[in-house]
Amino acid sequence: MERVIVVGGGLAGVRAVEALRSKGYEGALTLLSAERHRPYDRPPLSKAVLAGESDDTTVDADWEALRCELLLGERATGLRLDEPGRGGTVASTAGVLPFDGLVVATGAAPVTLPGDGRQHVLRTIDEARDLRARLTPGARIVIVGAGWIGAEVATTAARKGCAVTVVEAADTPLAGAIGPEVGALTAPWYAEAGVELRTGVKVAEVRGGGLDLAGGGRIDADEVVVGIGVRPVLSWLEGSGLLLERGVVTDASFRACTGDEPPGSPRPDVVAVGDCAAWWSHRYGRRLLVEHWDTALNAPETAAAALLGQDAAAYDAAPYFWSEQFGRMVQYAGDHSASERLVRRGDPSGRKWAVAWLTGDRLDAVLTVDRPRDLVQARRVIAAGTPVDPEAIADPDVPVRQAVRG
Repeated sequence: MERVIVVGGGLAGVRAVEALRSKGYEGALTLLSAERHRPYDRPPLSKAVLAGESDDTTVDADWEALRCELLLGERATGLRLDEPGRGGTVASTAGVLPFDGLVVATGAAPVTLPGDGRQHVLRTIDEARDLRARLTPGARIVIVGAGWIGAEVATTAARKGCAVTVVEAADTPLAGAIGPEVGALTAPWYAEAGVELRTGVKVAEVRGGGLDLAGGGRIDADEVVVGIGVRPVLSWLEGSGLLLERGVVTDASFRACTGDEPPGSPRPDVVAVGDCAAWWSHRYGRRLLVEHWDTALNAPETAAAALLGQDAAAYDAAPYFWSEQFGRMVQYAGDHSASERLVRRGDPSGRKWAVAWLTGDRLDAVLTVDRPRDLVQARRVIAAGTPVDPEAIADPDVPVRQAVRG
């Protein structure tokens, strides 16, 4: 392999570059990024950057030592693949780029609402800086979506003295992420912070300084922030022959697939990582599309090994993410989508509590609120798959590691 192209300048792209070099790749290496900035971390955008506590989250990478050409502010527009193992070309605004190894790390783009009114999303550092300047005392800030991003923006806007309203189509915050039962436990946090939360409200469009609501009604706003999810950036891959189903379909080592049936026919010369990769999980027996920092940080190690033809063990980590909202650290690990039951660990009306999802005596997932030790220990239990005592898990005074059955 003599020339590798990494398409995407987020964390997954940077980590792929670093992993390729650390695993002995000595050939030409180019990173193509649609953003004009050097790669940076995104989690602080809705936290420290928006709050004005930081203005630079550039990833600390030694590009000279990595011997990586940076094509910043340039976008991939198409992909042509040759025979498997023989590479192809990336069409881009910087020209046609031939490769014999390709890393697809183009991430995801925020979903926006219909309408010609101004709406802010929070995906880039420029967007964070622009929104930060508008969070002034008394400003009417309306946030659409009571998910992770919506709650974090509401937290900062309220602290800055804005009049904040959060509109959510579901009946509770975080219904899609952690389910309505647990999501409802976070609803009181909004009132506590002086934020108006309006659930079960659907938006028709953003128009003329506010929102027109489905079925009538309107909410006026000085600024509208939309946090209703993201979609993988895949348009440049259409017609390439890669299998696209919500994301780039890959095997368990992130080799991109071209077959018609899961897990498809993986190519040895193309891998996909980060928010755009729908990778096969042996742990859960299905494809996962995990749009979180932890996967972007760690998965490229496996993908780089696969691309170089080295022994690449399947990536099978349990998903993990965190959110800082309303003065609380909220952390989640695992996957509860097929769990049998929910167990509360502590009193949700208090400041520190957790919930655990179980199937039989297997711990599937955990969500903790200001209980970091629970999270750390639960991640180990989930990773190992060791059985637990459900009654002990429900007792907040019993450390999670001591709830493991011998």
